Amino acid sequence: MAIAATFLLAAMVAGYRYIGWPPVIIVGGSGTAAFVLWSLTYLRRPLMPEVVLQAFLLPVAGLQIHLIEEYLTGFAPAMSRLFNISWSVNSYLMIFVFIGPVLYTLTALGLFRRVPLAGFLMCFILIGPGVAEFTHFIFPILKPDVQPMVAASVHAVVGRRQLMENLPNFWVHVTGRYYFPGMYTAILPMIPGIYGIRKLLAGSRLAGVGSVANIKRIGTNDLSIVPSGRQKQMPG
Repeated sequence: MAIAATFLLAAMVAGYRYIGWPPVIIVGGSGTAAFVLWSLTYLRRPLMPEVVLQAFLLPVAGLQIHLIEEYLTGFAPAMSRLFNISWSVNSYLMIFVFIGPVLYTLTALGLFRRVPLAGFLMCFILIGPGVAEFTHFIFPILKPDVQPMVAASVHAVVGRRQLMENLPNFWVHVTGRYYFPGMYTAILPMIPGIYGIRKLLAGSRLAGVGSVANIKRIGTNDLSIVPSGRQKQMPG
């Protein structure tokens, strides 16, 4: 648990240092929810890979398609204008296109080997880049922090006093168009993310029932109860 907590704290600190408060809120909220989910399920009893691998890889595949739309439509610059943060395209690519797939691959390997820590990363991805994609449908109705009444893209000093160019405005009140970068494909990781969480919870419940049965069987010393109430030693 300490490693997972350290990873979460490091991600929040790095997000605040290089981008601003929004990553702290997004990563912190998703990470805390993932930590609780992991603590109640996979950490207690790592599940068989056939139960969780498919549930994990489907949101990851959907996420990669979703990232294409975000990149092509300017997600990072749009977020910079919306929240007055310094999130460059290069930083976006480094996090989601380069570092992200490394974590996804290692998580899949860890789930295959039933490594408990891999369960935390799975829960984080199911909730963060998965379920939390619903926020794309909220962003168009939020008033940008940077020149909200200007419909055109602007150059502005944002975040930590960094000059950024071509910051687009997607506020529906000004543009008349209900859209934000990545909104069309947001459901691709979101719906499989919900499915993955349901699969994890169901698998953990079944594993819990099985473990109770095993404990009872061992506790009775492999004895069975015959109708007469006498105990009979099982053969073998």
